[in-house]
Amino acid sequence: MSLASVQADLAARAPDLAVEVTDASTATVQLAAAVHGCEPGQIAKTLCIRVREEEFLLVTRGDARLDNQKSKAAFGGRPRMLGAEDVLRLTSHPVGGVCPFGLPDQLPIYLDVSIKVYDVMIPAGGDTHASVTLSVARLAELCGNKWVDACVPPGAVEAE
Repeated sequence: MSLASVQADLAARAPDLAVEVTDASTATVQLAAAVHGCEPGQIAKTLCIRVREEEFLLVTRGDARLDNQKSKAAFGGRPRMLGAEDVLRLTSHPVGGVCPFGLPDQLPIYLDVSIKVYDVMIPAGGDTHASVTLSVARLAELCGNKWVDACVPPGAVEAE
């Protein structure tokens, strides 16, 4: 049902975008990058996070890591990654297919500034074999344009 919810959401809000379903798995950043022939950073990783009682999504580049200090400053508290059960409850998407589209309920969605180095990003499409290719600007538009600085790309020094 998750793939169908993403397809329905995009059909309503962005009919020019298509969900690409592949025979090969796109369940991890490395697999998705290989399938799409792109850098791992271009795979948009959607993290499900809780800070205190608030649950939200953070879309970041596939090769970035959540930085404790930056994320505390961005979200006003220590972030906790949600487990697979909570991810499914919150998004209706299985781990490996989590994306900011086709959600069962309104949720705060943040975009990490680290994705701005790319023109195009490829988030999952609600399934471990599905993806959507779109511009960073379009991704931001569909997610509400809320930007934060919470992650560090590879090779960057974490905040102390």
